[in-house]
Order: sequence, then C-alpha cells, then structure tokens
Amino acid sequence: MSQRQSFLLAVALWLLAASTLASALGGKPLVTPITKDGSTSLYTSPLKDGRPLVLDLSGPLIWSTCEDSHPALELYERECTEAIRYTRPECWAYAGGSDGAAAGKCVAHPFNPVAGKCAAGDMTRTTLSANATDGKNPLYPVSFPAAASCAPPSLLDRLPAGVAGVAGLAQSELSLPAQVAATQGVARKFALCLPGVAIFGGGPVFLLPPWLLEITSAMGSTPLHRFQEQPGYYIWITGINVNQNPVPLGYYNTGGAAAGGGQLVVGFSTTIPYTALRHDVYRPFVEAFDNASTSGFGMQRVAAAAPFELCYNQSKLWSTRVGYAVPQIDLILEDGTRYGVFGANSIVQVDDATVCLAFVEMKPEELGYGHGQAPAVVMGGYQMENNLLVFDEEKQELGYSTLLLFRQTTCSNFNFTMAA
Repeated sequence: MSQRQSFLLAVALWLLAASTLASALGGKPLVTPITKDGSTSLYTSPLKDGRPLVLDLSGPLIWSTCEDSHPALELYERECTEAIRYTRPECWAYAGGSDGAAAGKCVAHPFNPVAGKCAAGDMTRTTLSANATDGKNPLYPVSFPAAASCAPPSLLDRLPAGVAGVAGLAQSELSLPAQVAATQGVARKFALCLPGVAIFGGGPVFLLPPWLLEITSAMGSTPLHRFQEQPGYYIWITGINVNQNPVPLGYYNTGGAAAGGGQLVVGFSTTIPYTALRHDVYRPFVEAFDNASTSGFGMQRVAAAAPFELCYNQSKLWSTRVGYAVPQIDLILEDGTRYGVFGANSIVQVDDATVCLAFVEMKPEELGYGHGQAPAVVMGGYQMENNLLVFDEEKQELGYSTLLLFRQTTCSNFNFTMAA
C-alpha cells in the first residue's frame, strides 16, 4: 500500500470513527460566529484553521485553497460522485483544466458566486473546527473531518481579504450542515442569524440582553420547496403587501418561473447584499412602495443612489425601535400568514442625508439563472439581518423569528464566552 493510500485509509477511518462516536453519544450542535465584511457585505465564519470561509446558502460544496501536498480523493469514492453531481453547467468547461482525472483523482468544480467564476480542483479531506454548544454558550472546541474541494487562489477573487474559501450551506451531501450532521450525530438543520451566529444541528438559540431569550420556541414556519433542481432553499408566497395593501402583480402571479397555482418562488442568498426582484415583480412593487411612502407617510423623494432606485430625505423620517417608520412590507406565505419586513431591513442609509429602499431589480444571469428561469424574489443578506432563520432539511421547513429588534435583541447578542 502506497503512502498516499495509507493516508487516505487513515482519514476514512477517522471520519467513520468520528461519525460513529458522535451518533452513539447523541452529539452536540456546533456553534460558530458570523462576521459581516464591510467591504463586500459578505458573511464569514472562522471554520478552517481559524481562517474564515464565506457562507453561501446556495453552495453545495465546501472549497478552499490547499497545500500542494494535499491528499486527493479517488474517482470511485462517494464524495466524488456527489461533487460531480452538483457541478454547475457553466463549470464543465473547466474539466480539462486539471490533470487530476487522468491520474485517477477526483476533480471537482468549485464556484465563486460573487465573481461568477469556476475552477477545477481535487476533492480532498480537510479539518474544520467550531464549538459544541447548548444554545447558550460554546462548551468546548470540536474539530471534524470534511470532504472539500481544493481551489486555486485566483478563485478567491472579490471575496473578503484573508478568507480561505467558501462554505456551502445548501441541500447537498457535501454541504457544511450535512457534514456536521454526519460527523456529530445531530439533526440536519441549522439556525442562521446574520450577522452574529450560526448553530448547526438543531437545539435552542438563546440571545442576550436584557434577559436570556430562547428564540426558537416562538417562531413561525413555512414549507421549504425544491426549485428547478437547485440545491438552495426556496419558499412559495402568494403575494406581496405594502402598507397592508396587495401589490397589483396581476398576470405575473402565474408568469415567469412560478411555483404553480398562482404562487411565487422566493429564494435565499447570503452572497447578494440586497433582495433582488424579477422585473415583472420589481416594477409594481417599487411603484406601490413609492405611492405608500409619499402619500401615506409624507416621505420626500430625492435623487437615486446606485444601485437603488427609490431614495428619500432622511431628515423627514423618524426612527422607531424597528428602524425608520416606513410602509411595512409583507410576504404572504402559503397559509396566509405574513412574513414582515420592517424599516430596519427595508431601508438602508447611503449617506448622512439620504436613505433608500434596499431592494434592487434582478439581473437573473448574475444570479446564475437562465432566461425565464429565475424565481420571483431572491432575498439578500440585508433583509435577513437580525432575523433568526432555521433551515430544517429533515422536515423541509423554514422557521423564522421575524425582526429580533421587537424582542429587544439582535443576532450579535449570542454569548460566545466559553461555558465553565
């Protein structure tokens, strides 16, 4: 047996032992802090040797730069099959960029969702780290093996300085939530609270101050759905309200890439800063918001500030506990309940005198969707901030807290002091 084969066997046995032990003990969920990068508005967690990985809700793989001496998975291994399964169509052109396949190695095709670039890289095994948690504090450090793709340094283009790569969080066997579940013996679900904390494996989520709040016990929920074989997370809505009034989408309730039955598809992305709406949804939405803001709320329009269309005089607004007092936006869920978007998530301040509606018109090709294949809405990071979201792959359910400012707390209030 060669030295490389011996190494791979040892790593495989380590992975099996870790998974078996965690399952036997019941396992603990893992917690990691989330930081928002000021330059790129991307969210990162220090998962790889203390170096951050960008969190990508739509990404099926974990990928990072590798040492030259890294071991490579063989073509016949399960993780290789999974990696190939989730290769994006536009990435197949990079298959010839590596001699790995010719050498019997497994070649994956990691994708940078910000730059829209692909690369070829060996599938390998790496070690990631986080902390076990009871939902209140970190309990102790945990290192665990994970299958990941190597990537050239050039694939880090437009990602935050100092990151090692990307941690895919999507519904695949090689995503971070799936591999945490497999190695730790925990549920295949995770809580995401931007920017602040992520907990993988289920369990409670407590936030400070002014008292210790357990958030998950008082959350709404809606079904998750698959959309066009994409590995990301999608929900259906039946409409959008602005200031309690339905946006007149009319024909478009069944146009474009719809869910069927007059429902609209909403996706979630941590790699776009602001929610993007397909053209046929965006136009009536911004018109409805502008009418409500200027007539009902007395907001004063000012010149647009890219990338935003609707901007207003900040001095004419007044602040509340949940952001500026502006028309409330509601996504009407399948069962008729409302997912509210309030001023803290709908309005962004662009300078001392100007605030803007933090929604943009979608460019489907930049989000990886083909012509006529885009969902109606892709919710961006800003609209998810200070809202606890629980993505439960086992139940195919999305749990949501609504804006945590109503409970006088934020996502940054998880207590990362190690428990005694």
